Amino acid sequence: MQNMNKLVTKHDTSVSHSLVKKSGDQRQSLVENKISFAGPESELSIYDTYRAASRVGLRSEQLMYCGMVKGKKIMYGTDKNHGEVFLPHESFVMPPGEFVEIDFPEANEQQPTTCLTIEFSKERIETISERMRDLTTLESLEHDWEYRPHIIHAHHTTDTQQLLEKLVSLFTQNHPDKEMMVDLGVSELVIRLLRQQGREILLSYSQQAPDTSGIVAAIHFLEKNLVIPLNVDQLSRHACMSRSKLYIEFKKQLGCSPGEFQQQLRIKASAEAIGAGKSVTEACYDVGFNDLSHFSRRFTQFYGCSPTAYRLKHYG
Repeated sequence: MQNMNKLVTKHDTSVSHSLVKKSGDQRQSLVENKISFAGPESELSIYDTYRAASRVGLRSEQLMYCGMVKGKKIMYGTDKNHGEVFLPHESFVMPPGEFVEIDFPEANEQQPTTCLTIEFSKERIETISERMRDLTTLESLEHDWEYRPHIIHAHHTTDTQQLLEKLVSLFTQNHPDKEMMVDLGVSELVIRLLRQQGREILLSYSQQAPDTSGIVAAIHFLEKNLVIPLNVDQLSRHACMSRSKLYIEFKKQLGCSPGEFQQQLRIKASAEAIGAGKSVTEACYDVGFNDLSHFSRRFTQFYGCSPTAYRLKHYG
């Protein structure tokens, strides 16, 4: 991808990916505003959609990291009958050549739906995964840093959200060190993507084969005992590790401490409970929190909105 330091404004008919609306057997261009900024081997695009639409197709030839800024989308991947709600503070990662369909249920002239995409090559991800493999040897042979192409839909941590905001600033400003700083920022985004993938693999093992490794056994124990206060000594015994080794492996493989990981599991479980119809108070205490204000703060940090606002956004 060529480096460009100037602002480019164009419609959705770029070579790198297509954005089209189905109409019977015909495909017609969906007119929306797209502004693109290029960096070293990467490109940032910001989209504003000004009218409601359904089953809009999106394909990219490069790996595409999508982040919602404002509004709501419904994304359809391989399961065309089941759409996933895509809201601010969330990311949606598409591997090269993948195709998804999108609904824009709330877009209008006064309140357009806004998202950003950052595209970079599969080769860039492979280079970084090789470096991570060399620097960080994982306990489980099945959990590697190799990129496995599939669609990832994840909620941002606060750090990831701040990184995306920083990248937008870097791409759109003429900073004297722009190219180097964009390059570093995109590399950090790739590292976060690989860590998210690794987390998904470990969570999958905890459901299907909890004895795969010590870290998987620890994750399985936390999932099954979500409401019990964290006992690090007990968790260490389940993982067959010392306390210090347990903390090292959690930090290395999950990027956080056992306590922080337990909080993340609880927050996600509370969101599922809210989606199943429970009140915010019920969801708070059912997953092990004992202070509603603390729960609300942690939930807002993780999802970018309060538990009540989350219910309204997702479930009306």
